[in-house]
Amino acid sequence: MTHQRPSPLPGLSRNTTVVLTVLLLHSAVLWAMQSGLLQRVTEVLVPAEMLVEIMAPATPAPAPQPAPPPKALAKPVTPPKNVFPQPAPAPVPTPQPAPAPLAIAPSTAAPAPSAAAPTATAHANSSNNANGSSSAPSAPPAPPAPPKVELPSSDADYLNNAKPAYPSASKRLRETGLVVVRVFIDADGQASQASVKQSSGFDRLDQTSVETALKWRYVPGKKAGVPQGMWFDVPFNWQLTR
Repeated sequence: MTHQRPSPLPGLSRNTTVVLTVLLLHSAVLWAMQSGLLQRVTEVLVPAEMLVEIMAPATPAPAPQPAPPPKALAKPVTPPKNVFPQPAPAPVPTPQPAPAPLAIAPSTAAPAPSAAAPTATAHANSSNNANGSSSAPSAPPAPPAPPKVELPSSDADYLNNAKPAYPSASKRLRETGLVVVRVFIDADGQASQASVKQSSGFDRLDQTSVETALKWRYVPGKKAGVPQGMWFDVPFNWQLTR
């Protein structure tokens, strides 16, 4: 035989009971807020939380890492200018005691030349070389003037050279022209060779000109004032007058 559990409130259903319970809880909360009971509870809880936070051990902060030292910039080493090594001081010679003079028999040989003379000569040569190298090179000497040359001549009055006679056949045929005879004049003024250099176009006039040039006398040519044999051109201009 089963026994039924009696309900808390007779005559009320289960849902109605739940709703009434919720309403009672809300009413209690509202009453607590109005009476200040809820605020006191809150004030008690908040200091407790702050106390817990204050008493909690603080976490140590990480130690700061030391900053790395700055790298030194290598500066280029500049070599000193115009620095010459100082010469080492010359060692001071230690004075040696002078040897005692020895008795030497006089010699008849000629005395040796003094060492000062070559030294002075070498010094003079070095000075001359230094002066010669420092001075400007001298200009080359001017070439000598060529010797004066005087050509032979056939126009001197004292030579008495008569003009050649006009060939009768050439005069009759009216032959004219210029003949140049190449003549070699010896140092004594005599003509030793002759030839036609420029012809007139007529053999009689050319031949008469060569014969006349060989008969004439000449003033010999001179080189540096000294008579010498030379070639000379003698002109013959054959012209007829009316």
